[in-house]
Amino acid sequence: MKISILIYSLGSGGAEKQVSILLKELSKKHEVQLVLMNDTIFYEVPKNVKIKYLEKSNPEESGLVKFLKLPILALKYKKLLKGFDVSISFMNRPNYINVLAKLFGSKTKVVVSERSMPSLYKNFQGLINGVLIKILYNLADVVVSNSKGNSYDLEKNFGIKKVRTIYNFIENKECKRKNLKDFVFINIGRMDEGKNQKLLIYAFKKANLNAQLWLIGDGPLKNKLKKLVKELALEDKVLFLGVKKDIYKYLAKANCFVFSSNYEGFPNVLLEALDCGLPVISTDCKSGPREILAPMKDFKIQTDFMEILEYGILTKVGDVDSLAEAMKIIYKDEKLRYNLEVKAKKRAKDFRVDRIIKQWEEILIKR
Repeated sequence: MKISILIYSLGSGGAEKQVSILLKELSKKHEVQLVLMNDTIFYEVPKNVKIKYLEKSNPEESGLVKFLKLPILALKYKKLLKGFDVSISFMNRPNYINVLAKLFGSKTKVVVSERSMPSLYKNFQGLINGVLIKILYNLADVVVSNSKGNSYDLEKNFGIKKVRTIYNFIENKECKRKNLKDFVFINIGRMDEGKNQKLLIYAFKKANLNAQLWLIGDGPLKNKLKKLVKELALEDKVLFLGVKKDIYKYLAKANCFVFSSNYEGFPNVLLEALDCGLPVISTDCKSGPREILAPMKDFKIQTDFMEILEYGILTKVGDVDSLAEAMKIIYKDEKLRYNLEVKAKKRAKDFRVDRIIKQWEEILIKR
């Protein structure tokens, strides 16, 4: 097959990482092109994958300009799709362009992939996206969502009918645990309001443990977070390690992964932490963490305080006390920690590439 994959950039985000793995797997059997709208490339692209650009846009463009450019970019993309069997797009604007290319006459099968829960975004941009999703997504041949929560949102709140849930996948990487002298909590993610590392720092302070907190990532709130750490006199305990390509190297040295997000699509780093055999604490945000840590429970409920589940601990979103309490429990309860470490590796196997790629192959081939 000839497959085109469209995404804004191949920066260091979660969707971009999924695309990088998909490129590697699909290009083993098929002819694949990667189409970008920005020239940022963080992840490795297989040598047999051709890279093409719809544009090399400025990330600071206004929302109005981005909106007005959609039909122009769709016409350009239609030309790039000549002779291709399937076009897969990731994230909102690429998804709109993918569907519009079909409306403009492209005969290529259209698969759009939604990576978040659209109804969570209440601002003006979220309103516009909501309208475009309702109008365009049902015109795609298949809509892929990366969690049951996101699929439910698309079906219930946007009337999208052809939704298929395919979870994110992880590559089978070696992770030899080597715990340090100090107990280490680790968090990985973009430093912004959504990931809410501010909550994590306050919870770490409140837990008052003889431990370290490692923060991997970068983002607009990094300097504010550093200032907060200084104000709380935690400079000798909280380490800012920057962006890292090989996160397994750092997961291997940690004792517990802590996730403090207000909202998610389906967090890759939770899967990678489990794959490394780490006990996981996560806020019970929509969507993903509950589906990952408690697959047999109803994904639509949220905890009022804290739940110790089969594959990890969930805490109330935005609640310092519940997160601090979970950190204390993991720190002090060695037996629980060991049980979660054993189960973590078991759960991670459900998301290995060899399992998930079969689901992608199925929807690409099916007519």
